[in-house]
Amino acid sequence: MLTLTEVVAQHSDLTAEETLWLSGLIDQWDVLADLSFSDLILWIPDEDPNVFWAGAQCRPTTGPTALEDDVVGEEIAYDPESLVTEAYLSQEICATSGNKLHAGIPVDVHAVPIIRGERVIAVVELHTNRMGVRAPGALEDTYLETAQILMDMLRSAAFPTAGDKPVPWETPRVGDGSLRLDRNGIVTFASPNAMSGFRRLGWGGDLLGDDLRVMAAELAGGSREPVEQVAAPLLVAQRVREQEVETRGGALRLRAQPLLLENRNVGWFVTCRDVTDLRNRERELVTKDATIREIHHRVKNNLQTVAALLRLQARRTTSPEASSALTDAQKRVAAIAVVHEILSKGFDEVVCFDEVADRLMTMVRDVASSRSKVAMTRVGSFGCMPADVATNLSLVFTEVIQNALEHGLGDAPGEVIVRPSQSDGQLRVDVENDGAPLPDDFSLESSRSLGLSIVTTLVADLDGTFEVVSRPGAEGTRARIVIPLERARERTA
Repeated sequence: MLTLTEVVAQHSDLTAEETLWLSGLIDQWDVLADLSFSDLILWIPDEDPNVFWAGAQCRPTTGPTALEDDVVGEEIAYDPESLVTEAYLSQEICATSGNKLHAGIPVDVHAVPIIRGERVIAVVELHTNRMGVRAPGALEDTYLETAQILMDMLRSAAFPTAGDKPVPWETPRVGDGSLRLDRNGIVTFASPNAMSGFRRLGWGGDLLGDDLRVMAAELAGGSREPVEQVAAPLLVAQRVREQEVETRGGALRLRAQPLLLENRNVGWFVTCRDVTDLRNRERELVTKDATIREIHHRVKNNLQTVAALLRLQARRTTSPEASSALTDAQKRVAAIAVVHEILSKGFDEVVCFDEVADRLMTMVRDVASSRSKVAMTRVGSFGCMPADVATNLSLVFTEVIQNALEHGLGDAPGEVIVRPSQSDGQLRVDVENDGAPLPDDFSLESSRSLGLSIVTTLVADLDGTFEVVSRPGAEGTRARIVIPLERARERTA
């Protein structure tokens, strides 16, 4: 389906500012669709004033649709009987005089020109399915009366009104609950859902005749949490405001749309949504997140304690082989601890590995047996990955770095370069050193090194590959780790 911007670019001479304003209308015109029980179509004038293009469409949630098919991208061309053409030329709101049949369904049609400056920049057409018209009552009458005011405001480009932008997953819609206020902020109509929402907050009565400002202020005094700052007033004459009222009984989100006639405020239409369950779930997630981070913090502390014990034992052991084995184990435990320390500071189970890698490189170099000066550099970025992949990779990376220092460089000075990169869902890490080349008879499969065995096993668990070869065209060796991160993410999802 075409977007509004694409329709304008292909067919119209509207300015960028006018197109942006119409985009803002589309963000908020669901209110008009719901209040009028109508489908809305935004018609954009072509450079030829006899042609119009459908740039956007909206269906109501309060009643049946009158338009089964999507019409965006379609045109009205040289049709003098079209209400869109009539509204565009007359600059007045036009309506059908009776129910016209559309696909066998009686439909009422209105066309509202949008006048900015001295010209019509678009026409909004409303199609109301009369076959599914709701029985008249206070709610229906209030909705239709409010819709008529919004149509008049739309004609003069006073709707949508400046103010707080809607948030799709939080902003209340008409069907969630609604209030109609007079110019003094007194409730003249309250839908059943709105009454239920305020009663959940602890407000008694049917709301009619109550002052919404007073209600919000009194309910705010019963908030379950301390208020850090005074909220902006909800009812403002010519600005849309969105605000949340919360008590120990629940939470209600309010959005106040000012109603204007001839630029004079005649009241507000307030939509409201019970967000109690949403806020409770958010608090549960925050609590769980804090718990998970605390667990990672404690695991990190425990691993650091184990590493310290291994280090003490290695110092007291008289056997060089046992001391070396304990030192290697201590470094492996410390490598895992680094990952848990990073997770204890984050908000999710994804690790951006660059910080981990830099700390591991420093740690391995500080405790390496080589006493010579070694330059260690990272060129590129590891990117982010799931926590369990990061844990395995930290062990792999530690072993490979340690192997480059002790077996590649030995006691000689030199350089270790780490080249990580991500592309096509794969992580590739090259660890290069300029030390001694591999022995002619070296084979990874036949190696008896515990470190290389750990690396091979962990990389295989991640569905990756690992190789150690002499550097092509240069002295030293190159270890390459390749891990398919997409498969790893699917496995951990």
